[in-house]
Amino acid sequence: MKRIICGLAALAAAVFAGPAHADTYPSRQITLIVPFAAGGPTDIIARIMADHMARTLGQTIVVENAAGAGGTTASTRVARATPDGYTIMMGNLGTHSASVGLYPRLAYDPRTDFEPVINAAGTPMLISAHKDFPANTLQEMIALIRANPTRFNYGHGGVGSTSHLTCVFFHHLVGAPVQHVPFRGSGPAMAALLGKQLDYVCDQTVGIVPQLANLKTFVVATPSRLPTAPDVPTSAEAGLPAFQAVGWNAVFAPKGTPKEIVDRLNAAGRAALADEGVRKRLLELGCEIPDAAGQTPEALRAHVAAEVDKWTPVIKAAGVTAGN
Repeated sequence: MKRIICGLAALAAAVFAGPAHADTYPSRQITLIVPFAAGGPTDIIARIMADHMARTLGQTIVVENAAGAGGTTASTRVARATPDGYTIMMGNLGTHSASVGLYPRLAYDPRTDFEPVINAAGTPMLISAHKDFPANTLQEMIALIRANPTRFNYGHGGVGSTSHLTCVFFHHLVGAPVQHVPFRGSGPAMAALLGKQLDYVCDQTVGIVPQLANLKTFVVATPSRLPTAPDVPTSAEAGLPAFQAVGWNAVFAPKGTPKEIVDRLNAAGRAALADEGVRKRLLELGCEIPDAAGQTPEALRAHVAAEVDKWTPVIKAAGVTAGN
């Protein structure tokens, strides 16, 4: 009898203290997957957020870079991970919106296969060339690539990445099918640009702003100039007002992660975005920090759906798929 009672007690303990039980979470290390190489915008934002969130949660958050297929390989992995809050990811516009239009056989649906946690940072997009690029304004650049698109190339963080999508949009607007060179993240693409192995990139503020002095930056794709790049004209000022693009980076967990755990992660993310040091670092990189209403899981879920609806027709109109 004693053995049976002990067995029942052990069974009850296993049922009520499962691996994702909210009142014990987190009890071990959390892995934050970044679906691009180290050094790019999404990676930088992830590391800034992870450092503060780890202190709030009282557990280490290890950032793991897992590049491939424009971020969709790692996104698929996270979508299929155990929904216990110990594997999460920093997704972005490319992995969680553009991917729907770019990948005909996408293995996940960003609208339904994840639990949104928090939108961490908006990132306006800029176009920058190396210092010796033979143009000094956006209009001069457009004239050059229209006249001879095969002469020039641009780099990006992988097919379907934010940097790729923005250049696709730009080239669609100006009618110039320039050759693209995919990398395993925006960081390696920036290194190639600085080494003049590329002509230009369309990238997020986080990647461009620290290198402004080393580049020719023609435009920021927003209605207003950036405080961190006050000399860079807006798309309207540069003569291409339709070129409006703001990237974003957000934390997601696998579908089915308990609400209590999502809420705990969200609270840690909110604490990070409220911290003066974190805000200063993000703002200095040209990020736009969501307001309180924009930091909820519900707001992120709605944002993902709206961005899929916005970018899918743009991608289809441009005739681009993951194979192009």
